[in-house]
Amino acid sequence: MATLDFLKQALRQKDNATASSPKQPLSETQYSAGFDILMRGSGWMTYQDFIIPQLSQLLAPLFNSRIHISALEIGPGPKSLLGYLPGHLRRKIKRYTAFEPNGLFATRLEEWFCASSEAEYPLPCLENLPNIHQIPFVLQDNIESSTSTGTRDNDEKYDIILFCHSMYGMRPKHKFIERALEMLIERPQGGMVVVFHRDGVLHLDGLVCHRTASFPTGVVSVANNDKVLDCFAPFIAGYIMQDVGLDNAIREAHPDHLLFSSPNVMAAFTKHATTLPELTAQVPLVKGDKMVKNREAGLHRPASIVRPTEVRHVQHCVRWALRHEASLAVIGGGHSGHCLWSNVVSVDMGAFNQVHILTAGEDERKCDVDSCSLIVVETGCKTVDIVGKTMAAGLIVPLGARPSVGAGLWLQGGIGHLARLHGLACDSIVGAVVVSVDSGQVLCVGHVRSQHWPVGAVRPENETDLLWAIRGAGTNFGIVISITFKAYTVPTYSVRNWIVPLRDHLEARLRLSDFDKIIAGKLPRNFSADAYLYWDNDQLSLGVTMFESSKSMLAFETPTPSLMGTLLGPEHSFKAVDSVGLFDTEMYMSGMHGGHGGGKTSSFKRCLFLKDIGVVNIADILVAAVKTRPSSLCYLHLLQGGGVVGDVTADATAFGCRDWDFACVVTGVWPRDQDGTEAARAAVRWVYHVAGDLLPMSTGAYGADLGPDPRDTALAAKAFGPNRPRLARLKRKLDPCNVLVYTCPLPKAPMEQKLILLVTGESYAGKDYCADLWVSVFTTCAHKSIKARAVSISDATKREYAAATGANLNRLLWDRAFKEQHRPALTAFFQDQVRQRPRLPEEHFMNVVHGAADVEVLLITGMRDEAPIAAFSHLVPESRLLEIRVEAREETRQVRQMSHGDNDTSDNRKDNKESNNSRSNLMTLNYRPSFIFHNDTIGNEATKRFAENHLLPFAHEDLQRLAHMVRQVPDFPRPGIEFRHVLGISQQPGGLALCTSLLQTHFSGDWAKFNAVVCCEAGGFVYASALASRVDVPLVLIREAGKLPPPTISVIKPASHISCLASNYSKEKSIEMERDVVPRGASVVVVDDVLSTGETLCAVLQLLGKAGIDAEDTSVMVVAEFPLQRGRELLRQRGFGRVNIQSLLIFGGA
Repeated sequence: MATLDFLKQALRQKDNATASSPKQPLSETQYSAGFDILMRGSGWMTYQDFIIPQLSQLLAPLFNSRIHISALEIGPGPKSLLGYLPGHLRRKIKRYTAFEPNGLFATRLEEWFCASSEAEYPLPCLENLPNIHQIPFVLQDNIESSTSTGTRDNDEKYDIILFCHSMYGMRPKHKFIERALEMLIERPQGGMVVVFHRDGVLHLDGLVCHRTASFPTGVVSVANNDKVLDCFAPFIAGYIMQDVGLDNAIREAHPDHLLFSSPNVMAAFTKHATTLPELTAQVPLVKGDKMVKNREAGLHRPASIVRPTEVRHVQHCVRWALRHEASLAVIGGGHSGHCLWSNVVSVDMGAFNQVHILTAGEDERKCDVDSCSLIVVETGCKTVDIVGKTMAAGLIVPLGARPSVGAGLWLQGGIGHLARLHGLACDSIVGAVVVSVDSGQVLCVGHVRSQHWPVGAVRPENETDLLWAIRGAGTNFGIVISITFKAYTVPTYSVRNWIVPLRDHLEARLRLSDFDKIIAGKLPRNFSADAYLYWDNDQLSLGVTMFESSKSMLAFETPTPSLMGTLLGPEHSFKAVDSVGLFDTEMYMSGMHGGHGGGKTSSFKRCLFLKDIGVVNIADILVAAVKTRPSSLCYLHLLQGGGVVGDVTADATAFGCRDWDFACVVTGVWPRDQDGTEAARAAVRWVYHVAGDLLPMSTGAYGADLGPDPRDTALAAKAFGPNRPRLARLKRKLDPCNVLVYTCPLPKAPMEQKLILLVTGESYAGKDYCADLWVSVFTTCAHKSIKARAVSISDATKREYAAATGANLNRLLWDRAFKEQHRPALTAFFQDQVRQRPRLPEEHFMNVVHGAADVEVLLITGMRDEAPIAAFSHLVPESRLLEIRVEAREETRQVRQMSHGDNDTSDNRKDNKESNNSRSNLMTLNYRPSFIFHNDTIGNEATKRFAENHLLPFAHEDLQRLAHMVRQVPDFPRPGIEFRHVLGISQQPGGLALCTSLLQTHFSGDWAKFNAVVCCEAGGFVYASALASRVDVPLVLIREAGKLPPPTISVIKPASHISCLASNYSKEKSIEMERDVVPRGASVVVVDDVLSTGETLCAVLQLLGKAGIDAEDTSVMVVAEFPLQRGRELLRQRGFGRVNIQSLLIFGGA
């Protein structure tokens, strides 16, 4: 797929070859027509999926910190981008100015701002009319020129200046940004200049970005007919063309439409953008051009590349970044696709290139690691340098399999041919010297020899956490100066190769299964077997390499086992090599495609962890991947795992993906002279496509390859296994300013526990309106700054539906009447998708949650799942999930329906009415929402008051105080369990009083209408008795059988969750309550300390039922809930879904 930039170059080249007259600029009408084509359909998707969300996320902190916002847009076109921000942000904008030189666009922009309906007004709180200038934005030197009359606004100051649709025609671009920076307000926090740029690299001659983001998957679709192309091609070329004809090859690929890749980037600048000279005055620069191994990184244009030669230089870099709110990229071996990043400073660690060998007996302090032979490696070293020096000393470190890789690999895993025998490279890390990106302080963690301590270095208080994070996710938590590795005795190796031609798909699957189960699965740990699936000389082939390590060359003299010969045929080659020679034996270097294309190739890789590669669903994906390769050089490499890799527990290091048999490296390869062409882009797309197909079958993804590219997001979500939440918390603590943002992405841990509000209800009840208002209540909260956002979960389905049916996506997203017309088809489409992908609702839910990882309160609309809290709470066990059902009378909904222009026929309206009436009857639901809000009143006061009274309390600091009183007890009641001592609250000063106060105030019912507080021993007794006394309601006790006087009623209760964990069997017990202690038909509140599996609560509700207490008249209040155990779902399945359940605290785990 050609890019728009490529199209522009091709058009200009063709026009230059045929045209002799001077170029004529486009008229306003011609430019407007071309722009409209660009923005249709898929072109608008870039704005919907990238520009508007990125702008909203970027501007939210700035807008929330101010009462009034003044905004300047440069080249907004016919509509302001700011008008698409969420409502609470748009309402902050009080003054708006624009420079739009296209008269047609300026007129349309003015008309848009003058919309007749207040609900449609894009910036509803402007203090004056928009100030729109039909002239270009110019530099300072031109302000007094005749062409700049009226540009007095250039002397005004703004909070936000936005270059909307690239900076075409502005040269040099950095000068225009510098001019905009001068126009920012000078408050202590200053303002921000934001640039969105389409196609090509945005090179800004030393300006440093505050934040960047990319959208490499943008696509523009253009109708393949002469009339449309006659408008579109001159718009792209930038001038009137005599002959618009395009290559037939493009037309033939898509007969009905032409597709063009349109990658986009965002760059945000603050007043610190021009401070690079301050850094380069203190730290040496790289001499000449810096060449890096990774092709993707090489396409970026960094603001500068510094090359520190002393530790204090690295400290200068960090302190400069902290002072000026900048981020840094780090260059080690140069294999990372994000070691260089456009308009960001890169720190080249190449000068730190020493290897020190510490043999047994040389260390002055007692060695507490398994081996007292240690290797101290500085992070500018390459693997081949380390192996060469350590081998000479008779030692080895289990590093990666490629000679030129650097510290980024070792810190994030390091999979080599000794991994099965000694573990990953990160498993051998026992110490490190790190420059903190929180303070610039030099830190020594773990085992660091005294003579390798830099001057002024200290041991941090969080040393254990930092060393744990460095061992598997080290590039995220500081700039590492040196690593101390545990060393092993150097082996020698035998390397045997087989190449097996494959006749067809079936044979490929059978061979993979045999290789997995019969060969690799039975190898001793000093062996490892790799497989390659590739296409060479018009033949699908399976390559197998077996590595054996041994301390003796004699071990290699034994012949090949007969089983190997039977299954794979005769050996293709055999070598006995040392550790350095091992690098040259890799099959991709010596046995495939003429030695990897003769070495004149570029590549792009992503790696996933797999088990059972021979099973049908995985083998089919692998074989299909090779058959659909865009280049004959692409291949799949399967590196064997297991052994010591799997012996290490998932939480022992940050590298949490331990349960895998093979690491599948999906490798896209193309000739180096095709870098930057469609051949390279096609190979990258292929890699992501194959990785996406394998991801659901995988047990994890390798984080060493991953970076800020949004295509890596789904892979990064599986990069660290169960360790992601802990790593997210450490990232917030150890890198709070995101200095190291250009690394494998971690989720942004919220400041405190996330609150997720599911806003459900009927059509036209006002769910989206309420959600937006409730966002504003949170963000404007007086006592606490809360970051909140509203998102529609149904947008994903609308996008898929539009792609499948050709429906107008923009109207589906923004036109309510149009959406309602398509609702039956949308519903049928979604139901069909769920039949094919049963976990689709969960996927959509988690995608929304992950997309809002930076907020503390997330409101989700568009959800139509039954009992959504029971269905989804276990997916986000660390977050509080609440459902607010919005209701409105039928008359109210009809008025709103008509106001949205939905002119249903009478039959359709009748069907809709009957459907809505059935939904409005809450008694038909088999579950109970957390809250019900009746949205019938005019105005927004009732809506805001509901949030203030019922939602804001969940953000109160008293809940956090209570949560901090719950002590975590590791390895109780058995190893591997992290126990939460909820009853311990009552043992802390003020704990019982605080807890009962919160139980009283957070209860959504009216205490005066309840006849009793019910509790079951033992945990419930503590809190229920104190609460019953506080609200003056009788206390009813439920005890084990035999502990209450007769007459009683009883039921069988299974053992509690913790009791089951504490023993090897679960024992049922009878529980009972006194008969007639509560009158039949009474209303009661059950109070307990925890809700986990729900078995205890289910037994209590069954007992109350026998006593004549209906579930409808029962509410439940618990101190702590553990959603991972799915207690709510069990209650719903057993008929208690309509019981009102509330909890004060939410915890993951046990």
